[in-house]
Amino acid sequence: MKTICRAIAALAAAGLATQASAQEGPSVTISGFGTAALTSTDTDDAEFIRPNQAAGVKKDWRTGPDSNFGVQATMKVNDMISLTAQGLVRKDGIDHYRAQAAWAFAKFKATDELSFRVGRMGAPIYMISDFRNVGYANTMLRPPAEVYRQVTLDNFDGVDLLYQHSFGDTSLSVQLGTGRAESEQPAQNVEFRKMLLLHVVAENGPFTLRFGRAQADFTVKDNPTLRGLVTTLRSVGLTNVANMMPLDDVRGTFTSIGGTMDWKNVVLQAEYAQRRTDTLIVHDTNSWYAMAGYRFGKFLPYYYHGSIKQKSERNVAGLPTSGPLAPIGAGVNSLAKAALQTSDAVGVRWDFYKSLALKVQVDHIKPKDGPGAFINAKPGFNSSVNVYAVALDFVF
Repeated sequence: MKTICRAIAALAAAGLATQASAQEGPSVTISGFGTAALTSTDTDDAEFIRPNQAAGVKKDWRTGPDSNFGVQATMKVNDMISLTAQGLVRKDGIDHYRAQAAWAFAKFKATDELSFRVGRMGAPIYMISDFRNVGYANTMLRPPAEVYRQVTLDNFDGVDLLYQHSFGDTSLSVQLGTGRAESEQPAQNVEFRKMLLLHVVAENGPFTLRFGRAQADFTVKDNPTLRGLVTTLRSVGLTNVANMMPLDDVRGTFTSIGGTMDWKNVVLQAEYAQRRTDTLIVHDTNSWYAMAGYRFGKFLPYYYHGSIKQKSERNVAGLPTSGPLAPIGAGVNSLAKAALQTSDAVGVRWDFYKSLALKVQVDHIKPKDGPGAFINAKPGFNSSVNVYAVALDFVF
């Protein structure tokens, strides 16, 4: 990050030097967003969370899972250079609210169609990556977990290229980035290196089509239990199984395609994604969701269905099932299982005032072969759960 900061400082200094001869100084724009939400479920046997949260919600209503607050500032140094920073407060890998530096980048506008950025930017993993934390910008109360928990990464430190061009009535936007990132998770940290990110969006009137591809080498850090298991497997002669569980410099890819339509009163949104890795503990998955809504004045009721399937093996052949090594075999097989579930949700959005939207959403989540994406589940938990939420989204 120090190298990134030096690069931003150099760009800013160059921009200010260019601006020095002008009569007007840099302009600053400040904006913000937030969600004040209450969430609960109909069970005390497991906790519902958003991706990458350390603690969730049971029957008692809580603000933590769906509430956040963000502020963004952009300083336009001149017609070519601008600086942007975004701070975000929410609950994530640590069970309390805390502030994060979500964005901090400098943008250099080479032409009307071509720009470069350096610093910390939003990682374009998903279709709504840049604004998935801005509840007001989204129809649904939260992004479907079946897709959006597959890569728990919000930003990256590096450089990217932005290209925009219009072909008749169709506008094309391309983002190509590279860099590194770290994801702080409840039980471990994950370090991403050699990242290559591609984000392509085509828009024509009410229709949007998006393709994304992300790849990186990742390393699992600060998880002594997992590393101890790999060491034990080697010491008891299960080297072939240990080799299926590399934790350092593991290649992973995430490919997705999605689209939206907002035509007259009909609102549609869908996304399909594939995750592939070279390690047993981060599973190969295919996931998707589809949402449909219809606008009645200021009210927008909607429904969505989400699903995830595992493409890698859920059981490792040749592991001991009896004797003193049976617990090791059971532990490996539990790691080999992805969190599978389906979701059906109904909700309504009410744009009752300028820059304010009230949402109510009920999710019916069905775990499969385990607790799904729920955490701190009681032994044997595999029940369907209803999740209730009401949220006030705002921007300023």
